[in-house]
Amino acid sequence: MKAAVSYEIKAPMRVEEVTLDAPRDHEVLVKMVAAGTCHSDLHFLNGDIPVAMPVVMGHEGAGIVEKVGPGVATLKPGDHVVLMVAFSCGKCFYCAEGRPTLCVENLPIQIMGSLPGGGIRLHKGGQDLHHLFGLACFAEYAVVHERSVVKIREDAPLDVACLLGCGTSTGIGAVLNTAGVKAGQSVAVYGCGGVGLSAVMAAKLAGAGLIMAVDTLEPKLEMAKALGADYVVNASKENPQQKAMELTAGMGLDHAVPCVGNADVIMQAFGSIRSGGKCIVVGLPPIGVNLSIAPYELLQAKVLTGTTQGDITASVDIPRYVDLFMNGKLALDKLITKSCRLDEINEAYAALQRGETIRTVIRF
Repeated sequence: MKAAVSYEIKAPMRVEEVTLDAPRDHEVLVKMVAAGTCHSDLHFLNGDIPVAMPVVMGHEGAGIVEKVGPGVATLKPGDHVVLMVAFSCGKCFYCAEGRPTLCVENLPIQIMGSLPGGGIRLHKGGQDLHHLFGLACFAEYAVVHERSVVKIREDAPLDVACLLGCGTSTGIGAVLNTAGVKAGQSVAVYGCGGVGLSAVMAAKLAGAGLIMAVDTLEPKLEMAKALGADYVVNASKENPQQKAMELTAGMGLDHAVPCVGNADVIMQAFGSIRSGGKCIVVGLPPIGVNLSIAPYELLQAKVLTGTTQGDITASVDIPRYVDLFMNGKLALDKLITKSCRLDEINEAYAALQRGETIRTVIRF
């Protein structure tokens, strides 16, 4: 089969023929239908976050189960599924506590670039190829653990549903779950890529009384306005923190959701919330970057926290989000700028790096 393999940082992926083992215990073989180009992949491609190489990239995918391994009880051939970036073992402290996106197995899977338990199913000749996030979506087929996928309704378009594997569910969950935005509250979303725009839609869905969207690119701000933002701020021309204070008579916003991996943006978002407000960090700065916080602000009961994939419970929330899209209440399809073939993947990521696209969907 064909797959997009990264052999070294800051180098183009190679689309080439690789081999894939059959699924083993509690694993399934998925025929990939679509995969989204999530900005998080750029962290690995650029070396900002380490990952074992060579690695088959991609962590935001959807497809159809073709074969199941021994012990699989939750899926069968023909099921339509979304592949989830955050694995949950269902047994550890965090899974038992109801916070599956914090599962203790997630970090080892990410660092090792393997399936849960350390397995490798991808090969190029005699060389093992690692699985990004235990998924490796940029391939014609994927072998994944059954707990890494969620079954969805068969009438939902997989080229849209794939976005829920990471970015879109993160933005929605950050607002609905982590922040817990209530009707009438105010929200600022910093960064209007796929995650940020999803957060804007979620704030609208929650009945937020004031939604402010921040970016430096006018086309993305226009999209934020179309998806529900009441005010848009071009941060290259206007100070978002000052604008937040103007809109709230100097009080500050109830919530801020920085979806940009930049420490200065995170601190600007934190500075835009009121005493007792919440700042939910979604964007991940490069490893080693620190924040500088005045303790006085913490004494004002300001909350600075983060989220992994929006604190969702995938088996419950993903089908709900799919239903919301199918019922016309979440315009997930508006986040797709274009689609392309697997052999055009490097061009797709170059366009994403330049800020020209929100999501390009790879169709297999």
